[in-house]
Amino acid sequence: MKKVITYGSFDLFHFGHQRLLERAKALGDYLIVGVTSDDYDRVRGKINIAQSLAERIAAVKATGLADMVIVEEYDGQKIDDIKKYNVDVFTIGSDWRGKFDYLNNYCKVVYLERTKGVSSSEIRSEKRATKLGLVGDSCAFFKKFIKESTFVNGLNIVSVCPEKLQIANPSVQELKLQAYDSYDAMLKDVDAVYIKTDYAKRYNYIKKALRHGKNILCESPICLDINKCQEIFDLATKNHCVLMEAIRTAYTTAYKRLSLLAEIGKVGDVLSIEATCTNMQRNDPNHLASLYEWGPNAILPIFQILGTNYKSKTFITRQNSKEIKGDAFTKINFIYNHATASATVAEGAKSEGDLVITGTKAYIYVPAPWWKTEYFELRYENPAHNRRYFYQLDGEGIRYELVEFLQAIQDSKDVPRIDRNTTLAICQTMQDFKERKDLIEI
Repeated sequence: MKKVITYGSFDLFHFGHQRLLERAKALGDYLIVGVTSDDYDRVRGKINIAQSLAERIAAVKATGLADMVIVEEYDGQKIDDIKKYNVDVFTIGSDWRGKFDYLNNYCKVVYLERTKGVSSSEIRSEKRATKLGLVGDSCAFFKKFIKESTFVNGLNIVSVCPEKLQIANPSVQELKLQAYDSYDAMLKDVDAVYIKTDYAKRYNYIKKALRHGKNILCESPICLDINKCQEIFDLATKNHCVLMEAIRTAYTTAYKRLSLLAEIGKVGDVLSIEATCTNMQRNDPNHLASLYEWGPNAILPIFQILGTNYKSKTFITRQNSKEIKGDAFTKINFIYNHATASATVAEGAKSEGDLVITGTKAYIYVPAPWWKTEYFELRYENPAHNRRYFYQLDGEGIRYELVEFLQAIQDSKDVPRIDRNTTLAICQTMQDFKERKDLIEI
């Protein structure tokens, strides 16, 4: 019996996929089809997969052409599968020509001509692209943001509205976008906005965009007043708009996996979480904003793992000199019924930016910089039981965040990655700090 094997994502199964499988089947007597896992697709840079693994496998099985369906999960698996299943022929589309010639050492390699005029990427792109406008003055970051958006099908960044800079400023011109002096004018020409402005001004920008019926991705904290935060969430619901908080860490694979390990009890009962975020490079040399800048990141794992119903919290902060306004260092201690947590942030001090989740059975250690990690460890009393986890991170999580934002718009529902209770609790924390509640100055 002659065995043939082929691989693919098979997202949004179409005629091209059908033809590939038919021709692969004709090369032998028994066809094995490898469907890439969600995680492996992400590692390969295919982050806009529209369907789940189960849906994609079901589509392949429904053709009746596959004698066996397997899941491809890692680099090098093709060699393992060819050996394991005694494969005679490996085949794949001609757009991969030459890429898999090394497999000739294990079986015959056949490249099949691709069906022209149809692909999953083209199908996804046929949907009307969401036009996104940028608001703020972080031109260096916007350049990175624009580059990352090219990995996301169905999203076009088309304009910028600088908050302080003139539209003729070279930094703005480098973005190569339509530049607007008027925020209202830009809102007429976009479907959504990304907001990275001064903290105190975000509420007004969000509210105006929602009144225009626009979807919003906003840097955190989205607001410094919990009542105003609730108000804009209610307005987003009323106007059927997505209002999503841009904490990129929440959308990275490693962070999602470590959160799940804590949630399912791999460390036992969580007794303590310690998160530290520091950075000596600040945008404004005359102003420090340690808590506003880093607080949402440091607080995120605390609220998402332990919840938002803490018994008490205390701020310990150090302001900088009179010449430089704002907090140089702030530590927040949270007390829960059965746990404690601390979030340490600084723009005027330096520390190890790691994350430690302590449990009754084990602990999770995430090295610095934990908020954009590709690696963490689950550590036990007996080191022989320790586990290490590796997840590739591309673009600091920006592209993953954009994919989920776009998916939320297309599905007409909010993304649950950061739920509203967490956003409201972050906002309340910022407000309490601003009002100096439970605050000790050192």
